[in-house]
Amino acid sequence: MRWGIGFGLGLLLFVGVSSQFRSEATLPTLDPLPQDPYIQAYFNQNQAATYTDPYRQITRHGDDLEQVVVDAIATAQSSIDVAVHEFSLPAIAHALADRQTAGVTVRVVVENTYSTPMAQRGSPAAFAQLDEHYQDKANDQFAFIDVNQDGVLSEDELSDRDALTILDQASIPRIDDTADGSKGSGLMHHKFMVVDGRTVVTGSANWTLSGTHGDFNNPDSRGNANSILVIDSQPLAQRFQQEFSLMWGDGPGGQPDSLFGLQKPHRPSALVSTPGSVLEVQFSPTSKTKPWAQSVNGLIAKTLGQATQSVHLALFVFSEQAISNQLLPVANRGISIKTLIDPSFAYRSYSEVLDMLGLTLPDHNCKRDNSVPWANPITTVGVPALPPGDKLHHKFAVLDQNIVLIGSQNWSQAANTTNDENLLVIRNATVAAHFEREFQRLYDGAELGMTPQLQNTITRQQEKCGL
Repeated sequence: MRWGIGFGLGLLLFVGVSSQFRSEATLPTLDPLPQDPYIQAYFNQNQAATYTDPYRQITRHGDDLEQVVVDAIATAQSSIDVAVHEFSLPAIAHALADRQTAGVTVRVVVENTYSTPMAQRGSPAAFAQLDEHYQDKANDQFAFIDVNQDGVLSEDELSDRDALTILDQASIPRIDDTADGSKGSGLMHHKFMVVDGRTVVTGSANWTLSGTHGDFNNPDSRGNANSILVIDSQPLAQRFQQEFSLMWGDGPGGQPDSLFGLQKPHRPSALVSTPGSVLEVQFSPTSKTKPWAQSVNGLIAKTLGQATQSVHLALFVFSEQAISNQLLPVANRGISIKTLIDPSFAYRSYSEVLDMLGLTLPDHNCKRDNSVPWANPITTVGVPALPPGDKLHHKFAVLDQNIVLIGSQNWSQAANTTNDENLLVIRNATVAAHFEREFQRLYDGAELGMTPQLQNTITRQQEKCGL
């Protein structure tokens, strides 16, 4: 179905394409793509793989991202360092506990918002005081841990399914971003692990049900669309190890010498290589006192500017105006740009989707920001069709089917100047093919251009602001 909706007040007419989310039964199983020997890419919606969700017993398409992490943990002989925004997957926690028992040194850093074991968080009655987002997350996790569904979490249930309880019972040292003596950095938003100072596991996936398998209480959920990379590179591992060490300081119970957020020194991007690949890595945040070009978002913009054929973006959020401004000349050179953004962020007033479509929208206060609508808008931008409750959580770009940008960093100013984040630029056609396939999977069912959702958003803001 093609959408063709016109509207007044100087706004432009666009044509969009729509298709409803296709049920899993109708999706073909594709042939697997070859993996690079040193950089393997995994996707929880991968149509070339199937697995059975171990908790809901649902057989579905996708790579089992939890098992990917467990398998990497099983190789550890000396050390495992984990820095992950949100950690609630029990199989990973049990795998870490097993390696700790075997004499492997295990250390964990999490975001302070998600650092409390479930036994200390109370019951669903207590969750009612939370905002809707956190209430839903807490209720889903409670139901997951409460195996017998009696409304009470027993010690056995907590020891079996509450990841933080499992870590604590194994005496695995753990800190969060209040270990620097503060109330927490912007967000400790990393999702990485370093094994034996050689293997890096990283990507966009939080170690949660919603980030991998799907929401426990929603049988239609297949998890937020995410990827994980497993990279065999000692030089790259050293870079991630340095980032971890800055955050860890002397560990729990010691001096408040951990460094999070802007307390960390600025580190420029660094080049490392594996056979057949060149990788560039950089960590956020970067102070606003530094030139923007020296930041992770600056690296993103610089790399986008190198595209000669195509730019494909799959992003949870895209709100960094400076990246959009530097992407515009790429579009003006006639390079094909296709963009997908999560539906919850795509049409907000600060979204760069609007710039690409040649539009501006006032915010909830009827004010306009510093957006720069493209004079030659594109219609190859929109939102993917997703299973109910799931999000497009990716943070990747594919350029010329040869270069991949991937990491924890959302393309926003907050991620760039406040959060603990990472970004990789990978030049490898074999790796890029996996991300290109994932992009095409999402794009094939996407709503593009002037979608009904966008038209409704425009109409509401026109009425609210008297436009």
